[in-house]
Amino acid sequence: MCGRYAASRKPEDLANLFDVGKWEPTEALAPDWNVAPTKNVYAVLERPLKQSADRTPVRQLRPLRWGLVPSWAKSPEGAAKMINARAETVHEKPSFRRAFEARRCLVPADGYYEWVTSADERQLEERGRKKRTRKQPYFVTPADGLVMALAGLYEFWRDRTLPDDHPQAWWATCTVITTEAETTPLAGREAGADGPASLAEIHPRMPLMLTPDRWAAWLDPARTDEESLRALLAPPPGGLLRAYPVTTDVSNVRNNGPELLKELPAPEEETLF
Repeated sequence: MCGRYAASRKPEDLANLFDVGKWEPTEALAPDWNVAPTKNVYAVLERPLKQSADRTPVRQLRPLRWGLVPSWAKSPEGAAKMINARAETVHEKPSFRRAFEARRCLVPADGYYEWVTSADERQLEERGRKKRTRKQPYFVTPADGLVMALAGLYEFWRDRTLPDDHPQAWWATCTVITTEAETTPLAGREAGADGPASLAEIHPRMPLMLTPDRWAAWLDPARTDEESLRALLAPPPGGLLRAYPVTTDVSNVRNNGPELLKELPAPEEETLF
């Protein structure tokens, strides 16, 4: 899954990278090195501009709340659990089906975090002697240092308890699509080196990163053919990502700052590897 990530790029840089035609400086988000569910995050999407007579879709950079609330939901209470959608079933699940057809987006990220249980802790857990195991966080990021463009969906939800003119009457929310983790070797990893050899050794799932050649097709709201859309969710080539251990401070959502991304020479906890 993808439950925590980093997003520190400036909106100007994201707008340039994704060829964005519209973004509002007044909606700029602060850099965030510890993005957690329900936070506001940047998303790239294509739709007509609000209050514009021209209904031609425009590529926009918009802040959305992470945790999708379906348009038909009676309340937003389950949003924190809707941060991910599985690529294998996103086209058929009631919560995501409509968004998959017409409201797709890209979620820019520096990289994402995953936690690995230490060898000793795993043994205690398997013996039933410990329920809260200590875990070593790893940061997964593009080996070339560029931005990850995560496949996502977005949705609008109307809070019927508020009047039409209330600023929070409408919620704009999103989710990140995940796929099976890669089993190919991580970028830059030397044979026999300590640590995980592949993403699959860290976690069985990973957020689906779309390569630039798929961005336009994925964002195009006019593209509605299910088969062609599902084809876009094929995993990217292996070996594009690297992973390294980072401080356990990232485990606390109150901690934030670029120091969370600093690579450790070795895990703080003895890992499984």
